[in-house]
Amino acid sequence: MPIKAVPDLVEEIELTGDGAAIDREYLTFVLNEWDGQALEEALLLKDAGGAEVVVVGLADDPDIDQFLYTALAKGADEAVKLVAATPLGPPGPGGTSGADRAALVAAYLAAHPADLVMTGVQAADDLDGQLASRLAALLDLPHVSVVIGAEPGQVEPAAKEGGHNEDGGASVTVRQEFAGGRCHELEVQLPAVMGVQSARQAPRYAPITRIRQAMTAGGLSELVVPAPAPGNGLVVRQLHRPETTGGAEMMTGSAREVAGQIVGLLRARGLVKASAP
Repeated sequence: MPIKAVPDLVEEIELTGDGAAIDREYLTFVLNEWDGQALEEALLLKDAGGAEVVVVGLADDPDIDQFLYTALAKGADEAVKLVAATPLGPPGPGGTSGADRAALVAAYLAAHPADLVMTGVQAADDLDGQLASRLAALLDLPHVSVVIGAEPGQVEPAAKEGGHNEDGGASVTVRQEFAGGRCHELEVQLPAVMGVQSARQAPRYAPITRIRQAMTAGGLSELVVPAPAPGNGLVVRQLHRPETTGGAEMMTGSAREVAGQIVGLLRARGLVKASAP
């Protein structure tokens, strides 16, 4: 499963001189929230069925070693840092572009196939939610996104010994969320790609002592993968800060007085009709 380092949003974000990207030099980076959820869901599947969890990160991501070692400390079996064989194209606001990121991970997966590829449904610094679907397209695999839970699929009695479904392939039962909070379950035949929105439980905590033990023990390997060929894609030319508007108006007084002020404000803007005398 691929993970990504993103800027810590509690810090002040500055733009580069040309205004086309986020200035990443002085930022603190954290693990992408949705990737943390995907990692937890992968570890839950491992707990349930003994799966092997391999975590992949890009060498260009700041502090990626720390997050890969943290994944090992939480229970991942292997961590791999991918290095592009040749320089990549211009970065986007979130560093390596989504298209290049997907191509690099797909190149790794082509040589090291996985039964189930799990990644966060989106990232805080791009919010396009396209990594899982891009990977599925590049690998020619089925894809399901906005996943809020996954469990080993139900096994037909005739095929129970091999852990496969009636079509002869392993499967996973996925819970997917739609707009408005509606959910449904579907059985996905593997191999497949999954974009995870939330795990079935909060991501587990890895103490710093366990992370240091993972660093001492190793387990992090580095692999050079072919760089993606130039292709079509979005190029961000300019980012803009939100426009500054007037400050908020603070209302004072009792609850009744504040309620009257709010109603008066709504009436003045034509949002509430005046009541009949």
